[in-house]
Amino acid sequence: MIDADPAAFYRRILDNLADAVLLFDQHLCLIYINMPGEMLFALSARQVLGARAHNVFALTDSVTEEDLLRVMETGASLTKRNVTLNVQPQPITVNVILTPALDESAPRVLAEVQQVDRHLRISMEEQLMAQQNAARMLLRGLAHEIKNPLGGLRGAAQLLHAELRGEELREYTRIIIDESDRLQLLVDRMLEPNKPPQMSLVNIHRILERVRQLVQVEAPPKVFIQRDYDPSIPPVLGDSDQLIQAILNIVRNAAQAVGKEGTITIRTRIHRQVTLGNRRHALAAKIDIVDDGPGIKPELLGQIFYPMVTGRAEGTGLGLSIAQSLISQHGGLVECASSPGNTVFSIYLPLEKSHE
Repeated sequence: MIDADPAAFYRRILDNLADAVLLFDQHLCLIYINMPGEMLFALSARQVLGARAHNVFALTDSVTEEDLLRVMETGASLTKRNVTLNVQPQPITVNVILTPALDESAPRVLAEVQQVDRHLRISMEEQLMAQQNAARMLLRGLAHEIKNPLGGLRGAAQLLHAELRGEELREYTRIIIDESDRLQLLVDRMLEPNKPPQMSLVNIHRILERVRQLVQVEAPPKVFIQRDYDPSIPPVLGDSDQLIQAILNIVRNAAQAVGKEGTITIRTRIHRQVTLGNRRHALAAKIDIVDDGPGIKPELLGQIFYPMVTGRAEGTGLGLSIAQSLISQHGGLVECASSPGNTVFSIYLPLEKSHE
Protein backbone atom coordinates (compact mmCIF):
# COMPACT_ATOMS: atom_id res chain seq x y z
CA MET A 1 0.00 0.00 0.00
CA ILE A 2 1.45 3.41 -1.04
CA ASP A 3 1.69 6.16 1.60
CA ALA A 4 -0.61 9.19 1.59
CA ASP A 5 2.41 11.13 0.28
CA PRO A 6 3.52 9.26 -2.88
CA ALA A 7 6.61 11.48 -3.27
CA ALA A 8 7.88 10.51 0.20
CA PHE A 9 7.18 6.85 -0.57
CA TYR A 10 9.22 6.91 -3.78
CA ARG A 11 12.03 8.87 -2.10
CA ARG A 12 12.32 6.08 0.49
CA ILE A 13 12.54 3.52 -2.32
CA LEU A 14 15.30 5.51 -4.05
CA ASP A 15 17.18 5.95 -0.76
CA ASN A 16 17.29 2.17 -0.33
CA LEU A 17 18.76 1.47 -3.76
CA ALA A 18 22.40 0.40 -4.01
CA ASP A 19 23.12 2.90 -6.82
CA ALA A 20 23.29 6.69 -6.79
CA VAL A 21 20.40 8.50 -8.51
CA LEU A 22 20.59 12.20 -9.50
CA LEU A 23 18.00 14.33 -11.31
CA PHE A 24 18.90 17.48 -13.27
CA ASP A 25 16.47 20.11 -14.57
CA GLN A 26 16.48 21.79 -18.00
CA HIS A 27 19.11 24.27 -16.75
CA LEU A 28 21.39 21.35 -15.75
CA CYS A 29 20.93 22.12 -12.06
CA LEU A 30 20.62 19.27 -9.58
CA ILE A 31 17.11 19.01 -8.16
CA TYR A 32 17.31 15.59 -6.48
CA ILE A 33 19.97 13.19 -5.13
CA ASN A 34 19.29 10.01 -3.14
CA MET A 35 21.21 8.90 -0.04
CA PRO A 36 23.56 6.51 -1.91
CA GLY A 37 24.40 9.48 -4.14
CA GLU A 38 25.26 11.61 -1.12
CA MET A 39 27.53 8.85 0.19
CA LEU A 40 29.19 8.25 -3.19
CA PHE A 41 29.97 11.92 -3.85
CA ALA A 42 30.62 12.66 -0.14
CA LEU A 43 28.20 15.61 -0.28
CA SER A 44 24.95 16.22 1.56
CA ALA A 45 21.82 17.09 -0.41
CA ARG A 46 21.73 20.46 1.36
CA GLN A 47 25.21 21.27 0.03
CA VAL A 48 24.72 20.14 -3.54
CA LEU A 49 21.07 20.79 -4.51
CA GLY A 50 20.91 23.60 -7.06
CA ALA A 51 24.52 23.06 -8.18
CA ARG A 52 25.34 22.87 -11.87
CA ALA A 53 26.09 19.44 -13.37
CA HIS A 54 29.74 20.28 -14.04
CA ASN A 55 30.22 21.01 -10.30
CA VAL A 56 28.49 17.78 -9.27
CA PHE A 57 30.62 15.73 -11.67
CA ALA A 58 33.81 17.66 -10.86
CA LEU A 59 35.30 14.41 -9.51
CA THR A 60 35.58 13.12 -13.08
CA ASP A 61 36.24 14.61 -16.51
CA SER A 62 34.34 11.81 -18.31
CA VAL A 63 30.81 13.17 -17.76
CA THR A 64 30.15 16.67 -19.17
CA GLU A 65 27.21 19.05 -19.39
CA GLU A 66 27.26 18.48 -23.16
CA ASP A 67 26.39 14.83 -22.47
CA LEU A 68 23.33 15.85 -20.44
CA LEU A 69 22.23 18.38 -23.08
CA ARG A 70 22.52 15.75 -25.82
CA VAL A 71 20.31 13.37 -23.84
CA MET A 72 17.66 16.07 -23.34
CA GLU A 73 17.73 17.14 -26.98
CA THR A 74 17.71 13.67 -28.58
CA GLY A 75 15.61 11.83 -25.98
CA ALA A 76 18.07 8.93 -26.19
CA SER A 77 19.90 7.39 -23.23
CA LEU A 78 23.67 7.58 -22.94
CA THR A 79 25.96 5.26 -20.97
CA LYS A 80 29.47 6.17 -19.89
CA ARG A 81 31.35 3.05 -18.80
CA ASN A 82 34.35 2.65 -16.49
CA VAL A 83 34.33 6.27 -15.37
CA THR A 84 36.84 7.08 -12.63
CA LEU A 85 35.58 9.14 -9.68
CA ASN A 86 38.49 10.67 -7.79
CA VAL A 87 37.07 10.28 -4.28
CA GLN A 88 38.94 9.68 -1.04
CA PRO A 89 40.51 7.49 0.27
CA GLN A 90 40.87 5.94 -3.20
CA PRO A 91 39.33 6.46 -6.66
CA ILE A 92 36.39 4.26 -7.63
CA THR A 93 35.16 3.02 -11.01
CA VAL A 94 31.54 3.62 -11.98
CA ASN A 95 29.16 3.39 -14.92
CA VAL A 96 27.02 6.51 -15.48
CA ILE A 97 23.68 6.03 -17.27
CA LEU A 98 22.01 9.24 -18.44
CA THR A 99 18.30 8.90 -19.25
CA PRO A 100 15.77 11.54 -20.36
CA ALA A 101 13.09 11.96 -17.66
CA LEU A 102 9.63 12.44 -19.09
CA ASP A 103 7.97 15.55 -17.72
CA GLU A 104 5.27 17.63 -19.37
CA SER A 105 6.52 20.89 -17.88
CA ALA A 106 10.21 20.72 -18.84
CA PRO A 107 12.89 18.25 -19.97
CA ARG A 108 15.01 16.62 -17.27
CA VAL A 109 17.86 14.14 -17.13
CA LEU A 110 18.17 11.23 -14.71
CA ALA A 111 21.72 10.11 -13.92
CA GLU A 112 22.21 6.63 -12.43
CA VAL A 113 25.72 5.97 -11.08
CA GLN A 114 26.60 2.30 -10.60
CA GLN A 115 29.77 1.43 -8.74
CA VAL A 116 31.49 -1.19 -10.89
CA ASP A 117 34.24 -2.10 -8.44
CA ARG A 118 31.60 -2.73 -5.75
CA HIS A 119 30.75 -5.98 -7.54
CA LEU A 120 34.45 -6.83 -7.85
CA ARG A 121 34.84 -6.03 -4.15
CA ILE A 122 32.05 -8.45 -3.20
CA SER A 123 33.73 -11.21 -5.24
CA MET A 124 37.09 -10.44 -3.64
CA GLU A 125 35.48 -10.47 -0.17
CA GLU A 126 34.03 -13.92 -0.77
CA GLN A 127 37.37 -15.22 -2.01
CA LEU A 128 39.22 -13.62 0.90
CA MET A 129 36.83 -15.09 3.47
CA ALA A 130 37.13 -18.57 1.94
CA GLN A 131 40.94 -18.31 2.03
CA GLN A 132 40.80 -16.97 5.60
CA ASN A 133 38.65 -19.90 6.73
CA ALA A 134 40.99 -22.42 5.08
CA ALA A 135 44.06 -20.73 6.60
CA ARG A 136 42.39 -20.58 10.02
CA MET A 137 41.59 -24.31 9.94
CA LEU A 138 45.17 -25.07 8.92
CA LEU A 139 46.55 -22.89 11.70
CA ARG A 140 44.30 -24.47 14.32
CA GLY A 141 45.46 -27.93 13.35
CA LEU A 142 49.08 -26.80 13.32
CA ALA A 143 48.72 -25.05 16.69
CA HIS A 144 47.25 -28.15 18.35
CA GLU A 145 50.05 -30.29 16.91
CA ILE A 146 52.68 -27.91 18.27
CA LYS A 147 51.12 -27.35 21.69
CA ASN A 148 51.57 -30.80 23.24
CA PRO A 149 55.25 -31.46 22.33
CA LEU A 150 56.03 -27.85 23.21
CA GLY A 151 54.77 -28.41 26.77
CA GLY A 152 56.87 -31.58 27.05
CA LEU A 153 59.94 -29.75 25.72
CA ARG A 154 59.56 -26.96 28.28
CA GLY A 155 59.00 -29.41 31.14
CA ALA A 156 62.13 -31.39 30.23
CA ALA A 157 64.15 -28.16 30.01
CA GLN A 158 62.95 -27.15 33.50
CA LEU A 159 63.96 -30.52 34.96
CA LEU A 160 67.36 -30.30 33.28
CA HIS A 161 67.77 -26.73 34.53
CA ALA A 162 67.19 -27.90 38.12
CA GLU A 163 69.80 -30.69 37.77
CA LEU A 164 72.57 -28.59 36.24
CA ARG A 165 75.04 -26.87 38.56
CA GLY A 166 77.13 -24.80 36.16
CA GLU A 167 75.66 -21.36 35.45
CA GLU A 168 77.09 -21.45 31.96
CA LEU A 169 75.15 -24.63 31.11
CA ARG A 170 71.99 -23.38 32.82
CA GLU A 171 72.01 -20.40 30.46
CA TYR A 172 71.27 -22.80 27.59
CA THR A 173 68.26 -24.29 29.40
CA ARG A 174 66.99 -20.78 30.15
CA ILE A 175 67.09 -20.04 26.42
CA ILE A 176 65.08 -23.22 25.72
CA ILE A 177 62.49 -22.28 28.37
CA ASP A 178 62.21 -18.68 27.16
CA GLU A 179 61.84 -19.72 23.51
CA SER A 180 59.27 -22.34 24.52
CA ASP A 181 57.27 -19.61 26.29
CA ARG A 182 57.49 -17.40 23.23
CA LEU A 183 56.25 -20.19 20.98
CA GLN A 184 53.47 -20.98 23.46
CA LEU A 185 52.32 -17.36 23.31
CA LEU A 186 52.41 -17.51 19.50
CA VAL A 187 50.30 -20.68 19.49
CA ASP A 188 47.78 -19.12 21.89
CA ARG A 189 47.46 -16.10 19.60
CA MET A 190 46.85 -18.42 16.64
CA LEU A 191 43.98 -20.06 18.50
CA GLU A 192 42.55 -16.96 20.18
CA PRO A 193 40.27 -15.60 17.40
CA ASN A 194 38.18 -18.76 17.43
CA LYS A 195 36.64 -17.96 20.81
CA PRO A 196 32.96 -17.08 20.18
CA PRO A 197 32.25 -13.37 20.75
CA GLN A 198 30.12 -12.34 23.74
CA MET A 199 27.80 -9.88 22.06
CA SER A 200 26.33 -6.76 23.64
CA LEU A 201 25.69 -3.17 22.56
CA VAL A 202 28.96 -1.25 22.80
CA ASN A 203 30.02 2.34 22.19
CA ILE A 204 32.54 2.10 19.35
CA HIS A 205 34.16 5.41 20.32
CA ARG A 206 34.81 4.20 23.86
CA ILE A 207 36.61 1.20 22.35
CA LEU A 208 38.60 3.44 20.01
CA GLU A 209 39.59 5.72 22.89
CA ARG A 210 40.85 2.72 24.86
CA VAL A 211 42.94 1.61 21.87
CA ARG A 212 44.22 5.14 21.27
CA GLN A 213 45.37 5.50 24.87
CA LEU A 214 47.13 2.12 24.85
CA VAL A 215 49.04 2.83 21.63
CA GLN A 216 49.83 6.46 22.53
CA VAL A 217 51.56 5.29 25.73
CA GLU A 218 53.68 2.78 23.76
CA ALA A 219 54.48 5.07 20.82
CA PRO A 220 57.51 7.41 20.54
CA PRO A 221 56.90 11.06 21.57
CA LYS A 222 56.71 12.30 17.95
CA VAL A 223 54.00 9.83 16.90
CA PHE A 224 50.62 11.57 17.17
CA ILE A 225 47.24 9.86 17.12
CA GLN A 226 44.43 12.14 15.93
CA ARG A 227 40.66 11.58 16.26
CA ASP A 228 37.98 12.36 13.70
CA TYR A 229 34.80 10.85 15.14
CA ASP A 230 31.19 10.98 13.97
CA PRO A 231 29.25 11.22 17.25
CA SER A 232 25.99 10.19 15.54
CA ILE A 233 27.09 6.53 15.19
CA PRO A 234 24.78 4.39 17.35
CA PRO A 235 25.94 1.50 19.58
CA VAL A 236 27.39 -1.50 17.75
CA LEU A 237 26.51 -5.10 18.57
CA GLY A 238 29.83 -6.71 19.43
CA ASP A 239 32.28 -8.20 21.89
CA SER A 240 34.12 -5.30 23.49
CA ASP A 241 37.30 -7.26 24.26
CA GLN A 242 37.54 -8.78 20.80
CA LEU A 243 36.90 -5.44 19.07
CA ILE A 244 39.61 -3.82 21.22
CA GLN A 245 42.04 -6.61 20.27
CA ALA A 246 41.24 -6.38 16.54
CA ILE A 247 41.52 -2.58 16.36
CA LEU A 248 44.57 -2.57 18.64
CA ASN A 249 46.40 -4.91 16.24
CA ILE A 250 45.73 -2.54 13.33
CA VAL A 251 46.60 0.69 15.18
CA ARG A 252 49.81 -0.89 16.55
CA ASN A 253 50.73 -1.85 13.00
CA ALA A 254 50.19 1.77 11.96
CA ALA A 255 52.41 2.98 14.82
CA GLN A 256 55.15 0.56 13.79
CA ALA A 257 54.79 1.69 10.17
CA VAL A 258 55.36 5.39 10.93
CA GLY A 259 58.39 4.61 13.10
CA LYS A 260 59.74 7.34 15.37
CA GLU A 261 57.78 10.21 13.83
CA GLY A 262 54.42 10.41 12.11
CA THR A 263 50.66 10.83 12.39
CA ILE A 264 47.89 8.27 12.75
CA THR A 265 44.25 9.30 12.29
CA ILE A 266 41.31 7.28 13.62
CA ARG A 267 38.16 8.28 11.74
CA THR A 268 34.57 7.05 12.05
CA ARG A 269 31.69 7.49 9.63
CA ILE A 270 28.32 5.93 8.82
CA HIS A 271 28.05 4.24 5.41
CA ARG A 272 24.82 3.27 3.70
CA GLN A 273 23.95 0.26 1.56
CA VAL A 274 27.12 -1.71 2.33
CA THR A 275 27.52 -5.33 1.24
CA LEU A 276 29.55 -7.44 3.69
CA GLY A 277 30.02 -11.05 2.71
CA ASN A 278 26.69 -12.24 1.34
CA ARG A 279 24.58 -9.68 3.21
CA ARG A 280 23.61 -6.17 2.26
CA HIS A 281 23.27 -3.76 5.18
CA ALA A 282 21.33 -0.51 5.13
CA LEU A 283 23.84 1.03 7.55
CA ALA A 284 27.38 0.19 8.61
CA ALA A 285 29.94 1.86 10.83
CA LYS A 286 33.21 2.49 9.02
CA ILE A 287 36.38 2.94 11.07
CA ASP A 288 39.44 4.18 9.15
CA ILE A 289 42.94 3.90 10.62
CA VAL A 290 45.12 6.16 8.47
CA ASP A 291 48.90 6.53 8.77
CA ASP A 292 51.45 8.60 6.86
CA GLY A 293 54.13 5.91 6.88
CA PRO A 294 55.99 4.58 3.82
CA GLY A 295 53.08 2.38 2.73
CA ILE A 296 52.77 -1.34 2.03
CA LYS A 297 54.71 -2.91 -0.83
CA PRO A 298 52.35 -3.64 -3.76
CA GLU A 299 53.38 -7.30 -3.84
CA LEU A 300 52.32 -7.69 -0.18
CA LEU A 301 49.09 -5.67 -0.35
CA GLY A 302 46.93 -8.56 -1.55
CA GLN A 303 48.34 -10.96 1.05
CA ILE A 304 48.61 -8.93 4.27
CA PHE A 305 45.60 -10.60 5.91
CA TYR A 306 47.06 -14.07 5.40
CA PRO A 307 48.70 -15.67 8.47
CA MET A 308 52.51 -15.45 8.64
CA VAL A 309 52.70 -12.70 5.97
CA THR A 310 54.56 -9.63 7.24
CA GLY A 311 56.66 -6.81 5.85
CA ARG A 312 58.72 -6.50 9.05
CA ALA A 313 61.61 -8.79 9.98
CA GLU A 314 60.52 -8.81 13.63
CA GLY A 315 56.82 -9.34 12.86
CA THR A 316 54.90 -12.58 13.34
CA GLY A 317 52.40 -11.98 10.51
CA LEU A 318 49.47 -12.81 12.80
CA GLY A 319 48.19 -9.38 13.90
CA LEU A 320 46.19 -8.52 10.77
CA SER A 321 45.02 -12.09 10.25
CA ILE A 322 43.67 -12.15 13.81
CA ALA A 323 42.05 -8.72 13.33
CA GLN A 324 40.30 -9.88 10.14
CA SER A 325 39.10 -13.06 11.87
CA LEU A 326 37.71 -11.18 14.86
CA ILE A 327 35.95 -8.57 12.72
CA SER A 328 34.46 -11.22 10.41
CA GLN A 329 33.00 -12.96 13.49
CA HIS A 330 31.09 -9.69 14.00
CA GLY A 331 29.73 -9.85 10.43
CA GLY A 332 32.21 -7.18 9.34
CA LEU A 333 35.25 -6.81 7.14
CA VAL A 334 38.69 -5.16 7.10
CA GLU A 335 40.02 -3.64 3.87
CA CYS A 336 43.28 -1.89 3.07
CA ALA A 337 44.41 0.70 0.52
CA SER A 338 47.98 1.92 0.57
CA SER A 339 50.29 4.36 -1.15
CA PRO A 340 53.41 6.09 0.19
CA GLY A 341 52.33 8.53 2.90
CA ASN A 342 48.73 7.29 3.01
CA THR A 343 47.83 3.80 4.22
CA VAL A 344 44.17 3.28 5.17
CA PHE A 345 42.79 0.25 6.98
CA SER A 346 38.98 0.37 6.88
CA ILE A 347 36.88 -1.66 9.31
CA TYR A 348 33.20 -2.13 8.45
CA LEU A 349 30.75 -3.21 11.17
CA PRO A 350 27.04 -3.65 10.43
CA LEU A 351 24.52 -1.38 12.14
CA GLU A 352 21.16 -3.15 12.14
CA LYS A 353 17.95 -1.39 13.19
CA SER A 354 17.40 -4.24 15.65
CA HIS A 355 20.65 -3.28 17.36
CA GLU A 356 19.55 0.24 18.19
